Amino acid sequence: MFVTLIDGEHRYTVERTSTADTLAVRSDSFETATGWALKPQGWCRGDVCVPVATTAAGEVDLAQFAAVMRRPAVIDQARGVAALGMSGHDRAEAMLSLQAENMTFPDLDGNPVSIHDFHRRKRLLLAWSSW
Repeated sequence: MFVTLIDGEHRYTVERTSTADTLAVRSDSFETATGWALKPQGWCRGDVCVPVATTAAGEVDLAQFAAVMRRPAVIDQARGVAALGMSGHDRAEAMLSLQAENMTFPDLDGNPVSIHDFHRRKRLLLAWSSW
């Protein structure tokens, strides 16, 4: 079985090895997909290392990984999907830059409009939901 792991704009398919209580994936599959490498000090990518332990079977518990990284996570074990959000620190830095991500939405006629189409002009993005 496999798990869909969503991390920002990236989507990975990793091999699932979870029990009924956790959503875990194989360490080698996690490493190949995400670029995090298992080293003696924990999981590392570049200069960042986090002390997330693997199980005796060589698994990574995705909820534990998210907690140690201080990232919000939504995990649906039944469907085999895990989504990791941006950490609060990274989100705060992005907001301080005052730079919006380039998002594209349809206008009233259905034509795609990008936020960056209005470069050097003030923009107001209004969003609502029916629920």
